Amino acid sequence: MELKSSDKNQYLNNESIRLPHGMVYIETYGCQMNVNDSEVVASILEANGYAITSNLEDSDVILINTCSIRENAETRVWGRLDVFRQYKKKKPSLLIGVLGCMAERLKTKFLEEDKLVDMVVGPDAYRELPILLRSAEDGQRGINVLLSREETYADINPVRLDKNKVSAFVSIMRGCNNMCSYCVVPFVRGGERSRDPKTIVREVEELIYSGYREVTLLGQNVDSYSWVYENGDRVSFSELLEMVAKLNSILRIRFSTSHPKDLSDEVLYTMAMYENICNHIHLPVQSGSTRILELMNRGYTREYYIKRIESIRQILPDCSISSDIISGFCTETELDHDQTLSLMQWSGFDFAYMFKYSERPNTKAARKYSDDIPEEIKTRRLTEIIELQGKLSEESKKKDIGKTFEVLVEGISKKSNNHYYGRTSQNKVVVFPKAGSKVGDYVNVVVLSSTPATLLGEILVS
Repeated sequence: MELKSSDKNQYLNNESIRLPHGMVYIETYGCQMNVNDSEVVASILEANGYAITSNLEDSDVILINTCSIRENAETRVWGRLDVFRQYKKKKPSLLIGVLGCMAERLKTKFLEEDKLVDMVVGPDAYRELPILLRSAEDGQRGINVLLSREETYADINPVRLDKNKVSAFVSIMRGCNNMCSYCVVPFVRGGERSRDPKTIVREVEELIYSGYREVTLLGQNVDSYSWVYENGDRVSFSELLEMVAKLNSILRIRFSTSHPKDLSDEVLYTMAMYENICNHIHLPVQSGSTRILELMNRGYTREYYIKRIESIRQILPDCSISSDIISGFCTETELDHDQTLSLMQWSGFDFAYMFKYSERPNTKAARKYSDDIPEEIKTRRLTEIIELQGKLSEESKKKDIGKTFEVLVEGISKKSNNHYYGRTSQNKVVVFPKAGSKVGDYVNVVVLSSTPATLLGEILVS
């Protein structure tokens, strides 16, 4: 349950109602997995007598769920902790906790920072939060960052913090075995472990019953999902995808993230079989240079990636493809950079997430390679990547003008209360007049024009 100021006053004024142990404000940074983790945390705390609030001013406990994937992400968290420090000066009883990847990576550093936080909790220790909170209330600062080989939180029904009741994230696995040389994820989230498919199906069924219209199956590498029953029967990701798709034909299914070396044709054929599996694949390439990909320990070559794209185009002609790209990785030459640009041009990515290389402590790249690309060169190359992707994204959207798409209405447009926004199966955002529709409806929208970021259309009246 989520409480606001008026609700708290009602608790205080009604002696027959027991006040919760405390009101908890959760702030989340980073990937979709972190969003889902925050929902798991909310569920654990509610089951132990705490209430979730969206108002920072009301909070008795502040939890910040953190990301370590890039230095900039960590810098933002340190900035927010400085803000929370000011709240704590005004309210000394306020408890502050750091969760997630930064908690795992930096461990005791947070507790050493002038008593900035009261608890530090890693991604596999969220069940211990109620105990750590009670200890913190008694003045004992706590830390639990032990990684687990078994923890998947499969028995916990997450509290959905996004109240639109349209889309939800469902974690199908945790951790990662792909020791990419630049990445901290295996160190802060541990090795791969998949959830029992029965628990995933049960969670999705509960979401359907609650009125949700779309789920996104989450994993650091969903394609490596694998569950083995005691009798030896195995469930692969393509089989799990089919199990979920068959639950309800009007439930949209998305998934993230795929890995080029593990994305199988079986997954593509399963997507082609079921209309409710969305035609979008996020397939991070990181670099277009085979030499750089080898240094990154990505497990595939430029040529292999191209063949995966060709398979997607052949089996799923209407599928959109997005990607992740890093500029300025160790030893990257102008030729390597040009190969990234040419691969982007050939692939025609519909959109992409683009970053400068940021050295992360204790990774193989930090230990073995020199971060030898000057900052100004990283910035220039990233600018060229962003400019090219801007053109590709614009071209992609222009091709949709005149076409009609089924769109799931997700909410009110930020720019106009008279317009809704939603996404196509290809994960492209469309803005259109409400025209009597409501959030959660499927509507057919004809695209009339586009901006570099958005499709603009109107509901097609039959």
